[in-house]
Amino acid sequence: MTMQNVKQLPIPDFFSSEKVKNVYRVPYQQRAAEAELWAEKHDIQPAATDRKRVGLLLIDVQNTFCIPDFELFVGGASGMGAVEDNARLCEFIYRNLGSITEIIPTMDSHTAMQIFHPIFWLDEAGEHPKPATMISLSEVEQNVWKVNPDVADSLTNGNLNQLEQHALHYVQQLSNDGKYPLTIWPYHSMLGGIGHALVSAVEEAVFFHSIARKSQTNFELKGSNPLTENYSVLSPEVLDSVEGKFIAQKNVNLIQKLLDFDALIIAGQAKSHCVAWTIDNLLTEIKNIDLSLANKIYLLEDCMSPVVIPGIIDFTSQAEEAFARFAEAGMNLTKSVDDLG
Repeated sequence: MTMQNVKQLPIPDFFSSEKVKNVYRVPYQQRAAEAELWAEKHDIQPAATDRKRVGLLLIDVQNTFCIPDFELFVGGASGMGAVEDNARLCEFIYRNLGSITEIIPTMDSHTAMQIFHPIFWLDEAGEHPKPATMISLSEVEQNVWKVNPDVADSLTNGNLNQLEQHALHYVQQLSNDGKYPLTIWPYHSMLGGIGHALVSAVEEAVFFHSIARKSQTNFELKGSNPLTENYSVLSPEVLDSVEGKFIAQKNVNLIQKLLDFDALIIAGQAKSHCVAWTIDNLLTEIKNIDLSLANKIYLLEDCMSPVVIPGIIDFTSQAEEAFARFAEAGMNLTKSVDDLG
């Protein structure tokens, strides 16, 4: 992966891979002072001087997905996938501090009443669906699952009929577009909660990069629209209402920003969902412009894991199929230990 003639750097002494699974307070003032000294010691220049601009897109590297015992920990095949991924990711950031121009972390951001949370739906007995339930079009048509009338006040100003029509339209659109069925997730990435925050060790590395390279971290929030899922940071799953009006829009500014980099590196969680969907959306945009743009996309496969819920569901094969398609289109499947050149 040749991007920029910058040597690989040592990893700062304060980093410990053992801490990656923990939630802790980053000592910002101390790290800022250390980052400036680090830049001076290793002749790390401000990002503004980069002749080749390299972006690092970190997808949903948040406690809710990456810390054991949190709501949607991505264990992957090993059972500790996201923790292992993030240890490698932190080391990648520190080693390549002088090559990465800008870091863009996406933040899955939810509130309680959303179409993919249990409170939105009820069965005939008045019970909410359990997490990992998949709601099909036929189940909504047959009233196996119905909209909870008590959420209409918050979501559609009390218009239950409008909300029911939207719910049916929504699962119909997912079916028509060949997407995953509507999955009910446990409450996760709750805005204002600790699960929403970046993994502490990753936050520390990102902050260190920001100070050392004088490069503002560009946070992108997604997923707060109650009427649609938002696996991809670039576009919600469904864009329109039953009346054909927009309920959400593509993130045109971010799409353009990502494609403007000379090289774009992608890592994060989960490989089978938010990562795959984001890359798929980006590939769609690339195909509409110039397929050769795919050649400057690098996917850090050892810094991402698929959703695996033992005994319930395993999305490993879906993730592998998607990434094979990305590689066929010209994207680069790589690992964090590969030399950036």
